[in-house]
Amino acid sequence: MLWAVCLIPAARLAIDAFAGSLGANPIETLTHETGRAALLILIATLAVTPLRRITGQHWLIRVRRPLGLFAFFYALLHFTIYVVLDQFFAWDYIVEDIVERPYITVGFTALVLLVPLAVTSTRGWIRRLGRNWGRLHMLVYPATALALLHFYWKLASKSDVRDALAYGAALALILGVRAIIALERRRRHSRA
Repeated sequence: MLWAVCLIPAARLAIDAFAGSLGANPIETLTHETGRAALLILIATLAVTPLRRITGQHWLIRVRRPLGLFAFFYALLHFTIYVVLDQFFAWDYIVEDIVERPYITVGFTALVLLVPLAVTSTRGWIRRLGRNWGRLHMLVYPATALALLHFYWKLASKSDVRDALAYGAALALILGVRAIIALERRRRHSRA
């Protein structure tokens, strides 16, 4: 079920591409929508722990890893479309773009931060890294914040940031709940 839901954006884009209905600029649509899917799934990944705590549905923890991997899948697809379809492997221009255009710099940085999280998502890596695995996976927070900033800057260039503000509000709510949960846990430990 989770796989089916997470593959909906890719399936929808594939159908639209086949039907020739990706709009006036198909490459921009593909780039934009894969980036949006990556950001939404990243935010959903961060919502798993608060939802599990609030609802008591501990099985939810099993969806966190696949959600994180799907977020990485869409982020990588987003970057691949940029490199292959938008820039046609013009590496000099791509590097210049990453270095000189801040919204691309932060988007690329978010992708780079997600790489070690995807690589170490296996049980073997969790065992090998021990406590450091949790520390490493704290990178999901700056990666999500940078992805949101990348999205905001892109939309700001078109003078309509409503979606970015809505995603930002959702992320702020999730992080607020996570902070309250962490404070309660710390208070319980200090009493024990």
